[in-house]
Amino acid sequence: MANILNIDTSTSVCSVALAAEGMVIMQRAEFQPSSHAALLSDFIKDCLDHLSDHEMKLDAVAVTLGPGSYTGLRIGLSEAKGLAYAINIPLIGLSTLEVMTTGVMFNHPELIPDDPDVPMPLFVPMIDARRMEVYTAVYNLDLSPVMAPAPLILDAGSYAGLASEGQTIALFGDGSDKSRSVLEGVLPGAVWIDGVTPLAADMIALSERAWMRRDFIDVAYSTPIYLKEFQATKPKSLI
Repeated sequence: MANILNIDTSTSVCSVALAAEGMVIMQRAEFQPSSHAALLSDFIKDCLDHLSDHEMKLDAVAVTLGPGSYTGLRIGLSEAKGLAYAINIPLIGLSTLEVMTTGVMFNHPELIPDDPDVPMPLFVPMIDARRMEVYTAVYNLDLSPVMAPAPLILDAGSYAGLASEGQTIALFGDGSDKSRSVLEGVLPGAVWIDGVTPLAADMIALSERAWMRRDFIDVAYSTPIYLKEFQATKPKSLI
């Protein structure tokens, strides 16, 4: 097991979680939007101070690569790269959608059926991408993608044909609320889970797995996973 600092800035929440032997030993989170640049460095310093006070060393830093907020992803990855480079430790990159899904799996065991004849659920994370578009994927219980991560414009046919009869489809994330208007009563087996947002504490199982597999990313050349190109908008005239 390793001491890993986990960083998530992929949505409006800014969070870090310091893990030792797969357990959270310190975490910080701010749920007010647009706080990443102001708070992330201080959150990281708190965790590094905790390690120093307890004579522990940091073995790796993990960061969510996206999809998500363009600005948030850049801030998080830049901080993670700088830390990994400064103290010469490996950098781990994780999918925001997989982090969200892992959190739901751990926090909602009621989704797993007791009857072995009932199909295991599918997990559908959604990150809001404005209007009726979301960044999404569909995963089964071992995080294998049934539908690969992609931007998707929601309509009544979204996710159609993916589930077996009697199979639960769990939809969650800040993009899932708007899916109710087009999918509720149309998508068989759909259940909505409220209040799910990517958090650094939910990264721990995935970052530990990456550590054990030595699945690291390049400190110099790794980039965020945007899923679609950034489109700048023309500022409104002040006149």
